[in-house]
Amino acid sequence: MISSAAIVSADQDPFDNFIRIGDTGIREIPRDVDITTLRETHRSNAFDHTGIRQDPNLAFPVDRLREMAEDGFVGSLNHRYFSIMGSVTAPDQLIQNTIPQVVPKLIDDQVDIALLIPV
Repeated sequence: MISSAAIVSADQDPFDNFIRIGDTGIREIPRDVDITTLRETHRSNAFDHTGIRQDPNLAFPVDRLREMAEDGFVGSLNHRYFSIMGSVTAPDQLIQNTIPQVVPKLIDDQVDIALLIPV
């Protein structure tokens, strides 16, 4: 799973909302993360953050993926997920710098399908 909701776990720094073009960093979130420890740090004012802050599954559906694996709907889940900031005004930076960091990890993890969650 790759979400653009700028989700971070409790031990990670939030995405930097003061970078002019947007924070193009990546946060790796382990599959077994406790969903209640996740924080949404998205900088955009273009949507209401209330729902995601109450239930991170809306933008980072860890619990739903676990249920799908338990029900046999998907074969297995990767050991990690990725979170990026969706509000980046220089998308070429994401294309040239961020995504090339994620793709080799997906290949190394032998991921067949990536679920993209746009926010």
